Amino acid sequence: MDVIVYTTPTCPWCTRVKEYLNQNDVQYREVNVASDRNAAMEMIQKSGQRGVPVVEIDGNIVVGFDQAKIDSLIGK
Repeated sequence: MDVIVYTTPTCPWCTRVKEYLNQNDVQYREVNVASDRNAAMEMIQKSGQRGVPVVEIDGNIVVGFDQAKIDSLIGK
């Protein structure tokens, strides 16, 4: 499973998403869009969103901490 979490350091929902993925033993790659403009543009292109968190799970985009959608995509 390929999981990317687009975050910023000050985002409380980003922290919640990462904690939830950790609790469910889901490995992910964190991308800080506050310090990486190219990653921010990539996130906006993929999701249409400027806000974080944006989670990409095997090419599927989840905006915000949508636990039900994350669960369905990680097979929980």
